[in-house]
Amino acid sequence: MFELRKSTVLLLHCRTALATVLWAAACSQPGLAQAPRTILVVDLENMTRYVYDVADPLKFATDPGMTTPITPTNLYTQMLISDIVAVNGQPVKGTQILRENILRLNPNGLPGQAIADTMGASAVLKWVILKPDGTLIGTLVGEGFSGTAPVAPGAPLATTASNVAIVGGTGAFLGARGESGQGMSSAPIRGASITEDPSNRRKIGGGKGQSVIYLIPMERPEIVITSGGPAVFHADFSAVTVTKAAKAGEVLTVKAIGLGPTVPGVNPGEPFPTDALQQVNSPVAVTVNGRAADVVNSIGWPGLVDTYRVDFRVPDGATAGTAAIQLSAAWIAGSSVSIPIQ
Repeated sequence: MFELRKSTVLLLHCRTALATVLWAAACSQPGLAQAPRTILVVDLENMTRYVYDVADPLKFATDPGMTTPITPTNLYTQMLISDIVAVNGQPVKGTQILRENILRLNPNGLPGQAIADTMGASAVLKWVILKPDGTLIGTLVGEGFSGTAPVAPGAPLATTASNVAIVGGTGAFLGARGESGQGMSSAPIRGASITEDPSNRRKIGGGKGQSVIYLIPMERPEIVITSGGPAVFHADFSAVTVTKAAKAGEVLTVKAIGLGPTVPGVNPGEPFPTDALQQVNSPVAVTVNGRAADVVNSIGWPGLVDTYRVDFRVPDGATAGTAAIQLSAAWIAGSSVSIPIQ
């Protein structure tokens, strides 16, 4: 029995040691280091909160003018509609919808408030993010607590209130998880009665603020790593190597994975067609040593599955030596890889 236990302990020790070696080896390979965190700062305008202050649904959305809500003391519902105008400073279009059940949770148990051990309102949030031309990039859905709810531990420092779990997404955000909270506000949210016609929301105007989303994507854009190093090529498809380094101003080609949907699109798991190019649907960016590079093209690689071709121009004035190349799609960044520049 003692020999059996001794063998078991030895086996477990060997497995642990092997796992440690494999992890260290993986982290030492280009492109396999821990990926950067994804934080989306979503800028909002024309933020209007519609309070369900009448019981007759036939009166909903019928008043063409600006209204003032009759706000109940507690235990009511309201809907906040906002225009998404930018993500991480990049202009976009879209809509944020927040539906709140106002409970006025409060540990002090003040009159008219719901006694509880926390604060905030029950909330369901939806973000629909579009390119400036109206093309859908993807959606995100969250559920949690808004208003005076405390910020979740570990949330981005730009978060000022609320505690919402990201429970899913579509398009570029398929399968994403994470959390969201309220960010900076530069103009108060405008309150309105549910009787106000929401088609006039932009004309009447509203508040300005931000949502801060800490996103954990299901997949990230990554540059393919081959036995010879990162899959980065010159125009003649020869590999970028120490003996054939890249040059400032040169257009390079990268083979990548994880850039998401393409247009017009293929079924999941199917190769990209060889008779027609498929453009990556999401905004794609490349940085070289932290500097933005001009992305010439981003397409699905014909004949391959979930593999993409990105052509970019090395910025003028790039310093000779080793350069860190990093891809991002829909503001989700992958690991950086290193290539030589002469």
